Amino acid sequence: MKRVLPFCLLVVFLLGCGGDRQNFVMEGVFKGFNQGELYIYGFDGSHQLDTVAVVKGRFRYDIPLEDTTLFVMVFPNYSELPVLGIKGATVKVEGDASHLRETKIKEIKENEHMTNFRRNTSGKTPPEMVGLVAEFIKEHPASPFAPYLVRKYFVQTAQPDYQKAAELLKAIQKAKPNTRTLKAIRQMEGLTVLKDGGMLPSFTATDINGRMVKSSDLNAKVNVITVWADWSFESTGLQQRLQAAQRKFGDDLKVVSICLNADVRACRRKMQHDSVKWSTICDGRMWDTPLLQKTGLSNVPDNIITDSKGKIIAHSLNSGELIPKIEELLPR
Repeated sequence: MKRVLPFCLLVVFLLGCGGDRQNFVMEGVFKGFNQGELYIYGFDGSHQLDTVAVVKGRFRYDIPLEDTTLFVMVFPNYSELPVLGIKGATVKVEGDASHLRETKIKEIKENEHMTNFRRNTSGKTPPEMVGLVAEFIKEHPASPFAPYLVRKYFVQTAQPDYQKAAELLKAIQKAKPNTRTLKAIRQMEGLTVLKDGGMLPSFTATDINGRMVKSSDLNAKVNVITVWADWSFESTGLQQRLQAAQRKFGDDLKVVSICLNADVRACRRKMQHDSVKWSTICDGRMWDTPLLQKTGLSNVPDNIITDSKGKIIAHSLNSGELIPKIEELLPR
């Protein structure tokens, strides 16, 4: 994970060398969040995760930017706020840590439009939000926030609706054609094959140490494919619990990880530091990792449990369900 100070020094160096790149600046204040850290990454994978210090409730994020980018702010409680960044612009953020959905994001009309939507729906229940988000996307399919909203409300949920996600992505693609959205549509259409009782799709991949990993290698009594990333504390915690489970069950349990870090070297260092023995696939492509599309995995954390013949026993279990399920399948 990159730290703020070295990154800022790099920015100063580039500007001092006469570079003509203009920066995007995001600065603001949060009541109830006196001191700590928040995290910011580019939704499309173009900008790796940065750690930003919050001091006396204030923060500042300053980054060279060539293309308009949707950034996602992640708070210690895992709440998120999407913010549109434009080269040369400065965005002001004002909020309360206990009411993040009511945060005001000033400057850039798209940010103000999204702020109004969030504030107008802040008291809605999750089922109500799903309907309102779908309505918003249908009315504003060209909004830079539309793909993020599809992922948040129709994919990365306890009960994903891949059919609806594909439908909304088609509307986005029609309004604003681009290759990334087209790929996402194809992925959503393929995710319907991931179901309990079905068969794990055949795949071949190369792990971070250059070893070949095949679906046919998952032939233990219980096999787990898990998705994690540095920026998801739930997923990294689950990795540690899986390590303990593998030590307990030995050869009866096989694990393969898919890491969505943009920095492959950071992934390799963490695996070595944590003494993880199983294969980890990390190609730096984050959500564009082909193995995600092949297996139908779409969240962080996410997982598939199979038997020795590749039959899917369970999938997309949360952190409180995965280990108990493994223990149920491998009683001692």
